[in-house]
Amino acid sequence: MKEGHNPYIVGITGGSASGKTRFLNSLIGKFTSDEVCLISQDNYYRPRHLQPVDENGVQNFDTPHSINHEEYANDIRKLKQGVIVEREEYTFNNPEATPSKLIFKPAPIIVVEGIFVFYYPEVSELLDLKVFIDARDYIKLKRRIIRDRDERGYDLEDVLYRYEKHVAPTFDKYIKPFKYEADVILPNNRDDAFDRSLDMLVTFLRSRI
Repeated sequence: MKEGHNPYIVGITGGSASGKTRFLNSLIGKFTSDEVCLISQDNYYRPRHLQPVDENGVQNFDTPHSINHEEYANDIRKLKQGVIVEREEYTFNNPEATPSKLIFKPAPIIVVEGIFVFYYPEVSELLDLKVFIDARDYIKLKRRIIRDRDERGYDLEDVLYRYEKHVAPTFDKYIKPFKYEADVILPNNRDDAFDRSLDMLVTFLRSRI
């Protein structure tokens, strides 16, 4: 970090399965752990018994109410102040997964990631740069099917139900309206566009270190 400068905080959002994880992994891989800290909204879900349920009694993890955004914002503030943050990994309903102890260390670049990071005012106001990852609906659905099957143990019927009843309405109501508040909109439908967007952001962030 440049002497006397606060960390530069980048918010990255987009619809569920828009390719944020791939983009983030590629982005973080361009820096050392001393240069960049990634803190994800996914580890701030409220306990399962506090999750909202829909009209059919199915837990809905895709609403702003699913996230403990107060704790999320507070931990981002701590990192901005130079304080190390510890938290247990959130594993959704995967019985095979053992939660890891996560340690977030302050760095010149702090990447804040999640589908609601523009929606929560207390998180959004901390961001120096807002990046929106954009992808077509059919691409997002394909990625969601694969991810939820492999990482969260959902079968195809469950994934499609959640996409229709939870994911798509949430995108329209809580995510898409903030797209044009972003400083940068990055298309993530083709590999060549992905690579150009990544190179552009990496070059810019290096100038902030």
